[in-house]
Amino acid sequence: MADIFELMLTLDLRDELSEEELAELQWHLGLGPQPKALRIVTDFPFVVEDDHAELIVEDHPEPLLGRHGEASKVDGALVSVLLRKQDTRRNAWALTSRQEIHPDDFERTGELLTWLANKAGDFHRRPDGSVNLGWTRFYEEREPEPLVVRDGAVIWPS
Repeated sequence: MADIFELMLTLDLRDELSEEELAELQWHLGLGPQPKALRIVTDFPFVVEDDHAELIVEDHPEPLLGRHGEASKVDGALVSVLLRKQDTRRNAWALTSRQEIHPDDFERTGELLTWLANKAGDFHRRPDGSVNLGWTRFYEEREPEPLVVRDGAVIWPS
């Protein structure tokens, strides 16, 4: 049995992304090259064994929402799309991403999702201040759960 969840993001972003933020977001979505400097999610620790059989932590940046192609557990396809909207009166960017995610990746991916919540259009904001980004679903379940950022933290499924 696998601990895999479907992660589905569907949101509009305000038109306040700097060129550096846009480049990093595109990289995280698998839509562009890795920027020289990472500012949204900065740490990607990975434990490896050195030549003396000692464990060391190295930094191995990887796109967090960048898988494209066939899904392994949730059926269908994994995709990420970021489009500049034609009508920018409300919000300038449309973002959709469908990924598979393991609970071990919740914390790091949560950093990116929290950043996205801060950039999300007002339509996604609830009266209590939380931001609805989409949904999650355990791969064996039929019903999804809302994916919400509240008080600067993602409310992950338990």
